[in-house]
Amino acid sequence: MISDKMEQAASKTCEICVSASGSHYCLECEQYFCENCTGFHKRQRVTKHHQFQSSSDVIPEGKSKCKNHNEDVSFVCNTCNVAVCSSCVTGSHLGHAFSKLLDSISQLKETNTTDLRSKVHEATQNMKQIEEGLKAFDVKVEGIVKAITEEGTKIKTMVDKCISEKIASVKDQSRKERNKLTKLLEDTQMDLKAGRDLDKKIHELNKTRNDGKLLQSLQKLTDYIAKLTVKPIPEFPNIQYTAKSATDNDVKQLFGNYIISEMRTQQTMNRERELPSPKR
Repeated sequence: MISDKMEQAASKTCEICVSASGSHYCLECEQYFCENCTGFHKRQRVTKHHQFQSSSDVIPEGKSKCKNHNEDVSFVCNTCNVAVCSSCVTGSHLGHAFSKLLDSISQLKETNTTDLRSKVHEATQNMKQIEEGLKAFDVKVEGIVKAITEEGTKIKTMVDKCISEKIASVKDQSRKERNKLTKLLEDTQMDLKAGRDLDKKIHELNKTRNDGKLLQSLQKLTDYIAKLTVKPIPEFPNIQYTAKSATDNDVKQLFGNYIISEMRTQQTMNRERELPSPKR
């Protein structure tokens, strides 16, 4: 259907000279003009400001008729915002404000185009700002994640260092007490050896004659036994560890805090302005 109308528009002849092809269409007169007639039409004082379009671009429809007078509507009653004919102007709409139908249409087309282009431009700029905002927000998130990771690594390093220091302290102090126990064991081993040697001496003397010499030997042995002292066992050192009950919250307290502000739309900000201020 559309292609048929375009073919009809392309085949129109000039409605002025009725000979050449009607390649131009006057929006005000709603007529087809050839090249020569278009030039002549534009040179006339009354019609020099008329607007033309290519007949292939615009396929005009038939003129609308006034339902009250059956005349072509060519005006707009701005008071009632309705298209009217010339009889309406001098009749039921007498005294109202009017404008030409084509002028109103042209103005509306221009206004709509301007407004739409403005909104498209605004939406385009908003989209760019949103994309830039997303990139900037992602960079900030990566920075926060990196900071938390670095802080965690630092805390782990401090924990590892503390573990090493505590283990080294335990080993150092326990080594001193262990050395004391080792020395006590060595002294006891020497006392035990001395006691065994004296016991062996007693068995040897029991095999000799009971004479003055044996008496002297037994007296010396008595002195040796008297001098032999067995050290009492001391209280052994003890070691124990009391763990500190750490919770997840204790660990979290070692880290810093982050805040992510919520996205606020214009409506949200308007509502916040409307809320009453808190009483002081």
